[in-house]
Amino acid sequence: MVSDKFQHKYRISSARAVWHDYTGGAYFVTICATDKKHYFGEIVHGEMQLSEIGKYLNEQLQNVTSHYPYCEMPLFVVMPNHVHLVVCIEKDETRADSRDVARNVSTKTNVNETMSNKSPKSGTLSVVIRGIKSSVTKFAYEKNSIFAWQTRFHDHIIRDQNEMNRIAEYIETNVALWDMDELFL
Repeated sequence: MVSDKFQHKYRISSARAVWHDYTGGAYFVTICATDKKHYFGEIVHGEMQLSEIGKYLNEQLQNVTSHYPYCEMPLFVVMPNHVHLVVCIEKDETRADSRDVARNVSTKTNVNETMSNKSPKSGTLSVVIRGIKSSVTKFAYEKNSIFAWQTRFHDHIIRDQNEMNRIAEYIETNVALWDMDELFL
């Protein structure tokens, strides 16, 4: 039986699909800034004007493959308070005995097996998103900027070309339709 508490605090169940391991596939991902604050810039006359943090985020997304060679982001848009991404993760069977990201220790041992099983593994969507969020947070901190991400992120597994086409259109028109967006504040 899994306890509802960890260190006497309630745990929040994972939002990820339990039937999918996230080591391969295409995903539509949305990551929001905390409290929907406009940390990434503003839309002026129908064009996204990136802030310093927004420019850094945009650069990290453009160069994601240099940090995560198994990941591509063929399409994304940085909005004032969130970012939409199409993330493609290449499944690589050779990463099966990979290292635990947090401690860089082998996950094949039984040492702290419970935490090892919960920790994101190299080659997964969660590792990529965690790295991007961490990098942007560190950048903001170094610039003495107030900044925070909303905890977690939303993902949708893209199942076919029709879904990919609808998502691509949504991303490409997101700036133009900003005033109708549910995250518009």
